[in-house]
Amino acid sequence: MKSRFRLYRRTKTGVYYIHDGDTGKQESLGTRDRAEAKALLASRNEAIRQPQLNLQIARTYLAASDPQSIQRTWNVPLEELAKTKSGSTHDRWISVLKDTAFDSIRNLPLLETRAEHLLRVMESGTVSTNVFLRRVHNFALDMGWLPWPLIPKKHWPKIKFREKRAITADEHQAILSHQPNPTWRAFYQLCWMLGASQTDVAFLAAEDVDWDAHVISFARRKTRSVSMVHFGPEVEEVLRTLPATGPFFRKLRTMNSGHRATEFTRICRRVNIKGVTLHSYRYAWAERAKQCGYPERFAQEALGHNSKAVHRSYSRKAQVKLPSLESFEKQAGESKVITFPSPKPSTVTAQDPVARPAS
Repeated sequence: MKSRFRLYRRTKTGVYYIHDGDTGKQESLGTRDRAEAKALLASRNEAIRQPQLNLQIARTYLAASDPQSIQRTWNVPLEELAKTKSGSTHDRWISVLKDTAFDSIRNLPLLETRAEHLLRVMESGTVSTNVFLRRVHNFALDMGWLPWPLIPKKHWPKIKFREKRAITADEHQAILSHQPNPTWRAFYQLCWMLGASQTDVAFLAAEDVDWDAHVISFARRKTRSVSMVHFGPEVEEVLRTLPATGPFFRKLRTMNSGHRATEFTRICRRVNIKGVTLHSYRYAWAERAKQCGYPERFAQEALGHNSKAVHRSYSRKAQVKLPSLESFEKQAGESKVITFPSPKPSTVTAQDPVARPAS
């Protein structure tokens, strides 16, 4: 193995220096004694050579069991993980593959990666880079392509999402007033009234509506869970303006979520509304439900959240006005007590607790 450091002596001072062949850096050994300088040079080369030798031995063993382990780069787990996704999630991973923050490690072999490589990627990327890099790292670890975690779980940089808020009733009305297209208006109104995701609303069809029971049901495209929502007169008024058969929004369902979000952003810019997205309609629905005392389990069912924690994060900014205890006590005192007739005396005696059929 070629030595990384070489020794030379400056003629003016007579001091020995070492030259790093990889970085080109030169460093003084602080001695004029040739024997001492050679000993220091040997120790420096040995300190570098031993880890490289250990790595080479490890590569030899790994190549025997997995021939691709030496050449496998980060492109492999990135592409393989994207293949396991489908639908809109697959589209999202295609965008992840194009993230320029991953360029510094795309062609870097997994076995040559150090923790600082991943930290530099997260520094140059965004919040989503942090999220998806974790998933790629854990995928490579689970597949056995990494021998151990490069960054321990508790030492990954904390994910800090941008603050999300609900859209207000005034903002919703302003958006409707500046949207001349009746299809988009109906779309925004259903987002406000149903609290469904933009994709679920865009894919609603006339066959999803039970007019007799006043129920609209649909399978959430993200979780495949079925949501059944009872609707009132306001939703009915909007539904009557939509096609009686087939999809409600034929054009909107052909768009991807990004295109629908862009149109919504354009309208918000016209009316000078900032800090909201189409997903803000779901936050608004959750907050409205909490403010009016809508039971949490019903709200979870309507929004399609199995987790109470997720639902509470949606409605955490709701301003709830708590009624006084006195009013609740008075209401309880005025409640009618329903009396039930006393049961008829049993014909079974204490001495014979088990009734026997007549002979």
